[in-house]
Amino acid sequence: MCLETPHRKDPGREPSPGLSCCGSTALTLTHRLWGTTLTENTSNNRELFVRTTLRELLVYLVFLVDICLLTYGMTSSSTYYYTKAMTDLFVNTAGESGVKFQSVGTMADFWTYAQGPLLDGLYWTRWYNNESLNSRDQSFIYYENMLLGVPRMRQIKIKNNSCKVHKDFQDEITGCFDVYNDKKEEELSFGLINGTAWSYHTEREMKGSSHWGLLTTYSGAGYYQDLSQTKEESAATLADLLNNLWMDRGTRAVFIDFSTYNANINMFCVIRLVVEFPATGGAIPSYQIRTVKLIRYITYWDFFILGCEMVFCLFILYYVVEEILEVRIHKLSYFKSIWNILDIVVIMLAIVAIIFNVFRTVKVDNLLGKLLKQPHIYADFEFLAFWQTQYNNMNAVNLFFAWIKVFKYISFNKTMTQLSSTLGRCAKDILGFAIMFFIVFFAYAQLGYLLFGTEVESFSTFVKCIFTQFRIILGDFDFDAIDRANRVLGPIYFVTYVFFVFFVLLNMFLAIINDTYSEVKEELSSQKDELQITDIIKQSYMKTFTKLKLKKEKISDVQKALRSGSGEIEFKDFRETLKEMGHADHEISAAFSRFDRDGNQILDEDEQERMKIELEEKRVCCCLAKGKETAGKLSGTTNDVRNRSHKLLNF
Repeated sequence: MCLETPHRKDPGREPSPGLSCCGSTALTLTHRLWGTTLTENTSNNRELFVRTTLRELLVYLVFLVDICLLTYGMTSSSTYYYTKAMTDLFVNTAGESGVKFQSVGTMADFWTYAQGPLLDGLYWTRWYNNESLNSRDQSFIYYENMLLGVPRMRQIKIKNNSCKVHKDFQDEITGCFDVYNDKKEEELSFGLINGTAWSYHTEREMKGSSHWGLLTTYSGAGYYQDLSQTKEESAATLADLLNNLWMDRGTRAVFIDFSTYNANINMFCVIRLVVEFPATGGAIPSYQIRTVKLIRYITYWDFFILGCEMVFCLFILYYVVEEILEVRIHKLSYFKSIWNILDIVVIMLAIVAIIFNVFRTVKVDNLLGKLLKQPHIYADFEFLAFWQTQYNNMNAVNLFFAWIKVFKYISFNKTMTQLSSTLGRCAKDILGFAIMFFIVFFAYAQLGYLLFGTEVESFSTFVKCIFTQFRIILGDFDFDAIDRANRVLGPIYFVTYVFFVFFVLLNMFLAIINDTYSEVKEELSSQKDELQITDIIKQSYMKTFTKLKLKKEKISDVQKALRSGSGEIEFKDFRETLKEMGHADHEISAAFSRFDRDGNQILDEDEQERMKIELEEKRVCCCLAKGKETAGKLSGTTNDVRNRSHKLLNF
């Protein structure tokens, strides 16, 4: 049963009258677990502020170690080599005709590649000495990577007469196929009509997703053909498509999708080869290889990561409660701090990561179960690989923010506040400079795009112009290409851009930061020294030795501080001496002010003498009290022995 008791006064907080013992216990527990500089009133107590911040920092460092283990535990150096092996085989390997995927420039080159290097890379059924692998119909690429299901080829076509031909050429040009647009996709059956390769399927029917290509973004619909598990059957299928003109002038993109699994490193490799056929003619190849870990818990290290994930969930729950408490106290003013907003961002990204982790585990189990029952179907891991990649990207960004957040907890130190103070003070100047800078920068970007966009690849689009100009600032540029594109305006563009942007604007930017940094450093150097973390550590160190009885009593420390002075003793010297011995500021101030009757922060000889007399009296009293306590313990021991003796005699 809880009784109504007055709440013990908590430093920095007003006591709550009539608070029950249960409420008091809960409140004390809340302060101990979630006590932060925002939930405690530390404005007038520097020592409490530093101690609270230090506790927050230590807890956060444990969280940071845990999130680092999670992030790096999901990656491996084998990922790069797996990706490189697949890239070398399917992208950089040429066939007998000398055509490789990167050199595909026409539809004829595409069919040469598909019937040569592609089939040779997909189907490995024999050793290098021509002996059978004894893997039945299953292909093991490089003898280690199992081909999951069968590969799939898909194309997207554009309707004929989807663009308008000028009247002067209408007699000579009978067909017109526009650039790709999902509203102009061909949806009619063609060719042999029967079969998936000749019939249109929507994105929903194929359970596909859009693809961001080099030219544009393509839908997940189209005409598709699944290959077989053997090289001979797949070669016959490709020959059938070639002979019946599966690709024509309306084709705008062809996709080749397949997935492999390496049990040695427990990694999936999801490969997509894309050849885009622009309205200008020709072909533009590109590829996308995603190496991901979809099956999570196999080895002991994986289960250790599982434990780290559980700890991570507890940390997120802890920080969610902490942020709720801070929002309840500070209301809307809570969102004025960039650090508080960063806290919310880290927590939200972490919650999304936890939800996706559960979703991915369930989805992979279902997909693998279906694939094992039907090994002859296409294994669509593209969706999972895409979201796993986004999940890894999100974790990378979250880890970056988590490291940046360390500055929040070390800002109580003057040296550590220089960066944040400099950026905060010059923010308005930088904003004004940025407006001026980007007006000039984008003017030059448009000029470069219009002057060199038709001939220089790095200026072929407006976005590329922007990044090219940033590279020029860093000294990475191709002046010869600019000069060839326009022999008059090219050098003028280059010289004026370097002069105004590099020599003038960039140096203005550096001058703004440099001047602000000098001001901040000068102000910090003129500020008085406040309680620092080193002082807290020193005090804790000294108090620990006091508890171990390796330090003299406090009275002896004060007496020693008095003896260390000569003549009059100033408060500053008195304070420094006792702080080195592990005493807190409020104790020192209370002891000094009690005898400093004139309040001049100096102890004269009379005041020192009174302090020495009282300290000696207290020391004697302490010794007598300890003697009585020791005597009482001995007396209790004697009585206990006497009682036990009587019991033994009676027995």
